[in-house]
Amino acid sequence: MQYYQHILLAADYSEHAATVAAKAQALANLYQAKLSIIHVLDNIPMPDTGYGTVIPLEAGSDNVLLETEKARFILYCDRLGIDPASRWLVWGVPKQEIIRLANQHSVDLIVAGSHGRHGLALLLGSTANSLLHHALCDVIAVRLLQDVT
Repeated sequence: MQYYQHILLAADYSEHAATVAAKAQALANLYQAKLSIIHVLDNIPMPDTGYGTVIPLEAGSDNVLLETEKARFILYCDRLGIDPASRWLVWGVPKQEIIRLANQHSVDLIVAGSHGRHGLALLLGSTANSLLHHALCDVIAVRLLQDVT
């Protein structure tokens, strides 16, 4: 049996992000696997760049929104203890960029949160649902329970 060697955490900064990150870290520890992280920016305009969708974390820019997102991502990764060489902040459609990066870096497990949507949201699809159906590697969708009051 082949154990996981490279796990990719798909981070979204939701209120349940810590739960998803803790499970990814536990799996990486269990399998002594490399843990990488990706966060996809789909809410700020993408400037015309020569480096594609991956945002270099070490280079500065005049884009205040981008610099704010970079600082937030770096702080988050530092708190999780993820190696700077295993961090990817990218622009694009989350499901496409996560799968593209996973394929490019020989990831064998993607860990993402899932809200277990129903009805119209299910028909439109979610990132976790797309990953489950289109990724070439294993995917763990961590169920994020909604508070019922």
